Amino acid sequence: MIRFQCDYAEGAHPLILKKMEETNYEQTVGYGNDPYCESARQKIRAACKAPEADVHFLVGGTQANFTVISSVLRPHQGVVSAVTGHINAHETGAVEATGHKVLTLPSDDGKITAAQVRELYEAHWSDSDHEHVVQPGMVYISHPTENGTLYSKEELEEMYAVCRELGLPLFMDGARMGYGLMSQTSTLTLADIAGLTDVFYIGGTKVGALFGEAVVITNPVLKKDFRYLIKQNGGMLAKGRLLGIQFDTLFTDGLYYDISKYADELAMRLKEAFVKKGYGLRYDSYSNQQFPILPNDHMEKLKEKYSFGFWEKTDEEHTAVRFCTSWATKEENVQALIADIEAL
Repeated sequence: MIRFQCDYAEGAHPLILKKMEETNYEQTVGYGNDPYCESARQKIRAACKAPEADVHFLVGGTQANFTVISSVLRPHQGVVSAVTGHINAHETGAVEATGHKVLTLPSDDGKITAAQVRELYEAHWSDSDHEHVVQPGMVYISHPTENGTLYSKEELEEMYAVCRELGLPLFMDGARMGYGLMSQTSTLTLADIAGLTDVFYIGGTKVGALFGEAVVITNPVLKKDFRYLIKQNGGMLAKGRLLGIQFDTLFTDGLYYDISKYADELAMRLKEAFVKKGYGLRYDSYSNQQFPILPNDHMEKLKEKYSFGFWEKTDEEHTAVRFCTSWATKEENVQALIADIEAL
């Protein structure tokens, strides 16, 4: 079986494994206070052009999301998200288990707009009984979104301006950030993201690491006591250097960007093959996730050889599915899939 089901099916980039083996018997202090974590922090700050940013390493995306969100909100506040947002649709209520409601906005493509945020905020405060309702306290977006779509620099500027005006910290989930940054249609850089959010994280689990996410806090107000909250939420890895080594490697000589670009290029080849075959696309994605709408008989035929994700039924005879490429996808497997699509 050739797997295109997700972008974390493989282990880690060989350079990371090599570095881990080379440093295996070194003795370092724990809990992220080792030289490798500090080196990774410095490289990330440089890449973000944010020398004053705090950088913390956590094991996974769900853990990063609920730790960040619960650190920002007061007990009576909730987080604004697209209804399709990962924190609402794919994390088993992890954020709400911390006592904070996810306040959802409608979205077909995975993105929300500054205008939607303003409308929700104003609707809350214009309600004469607003103290009986969960108060919007921050905004969550992801880049790329769950649907593979991307925010433009203009859209992020508009969102951040509204968030600052309304006093709502803006948090970006970057589980697949590398694939967004290196998309052929991207208008955002890592420095742009650092300058247009209050806190975000750089995903490693889906972009070359064995595991790990790097939380970057640029708003000074949000920095205080964050390590206490990492510990309280079970996120402070004793062997913290395992995270530092991975991000230090990913941010050496542009590796993070190179492997992300590679995955995007393969995804674009798949997209071209889907369109050439005449399949519709559920979302117009230019990242590593592609969502063709397949005739059911074609879908069943491809399932004999390939693993990919079900998305939704579009009608009785067609199904939208998801194919993911990754830093580790083999070019020959993409070529085989394209050939099999052409033969259908």
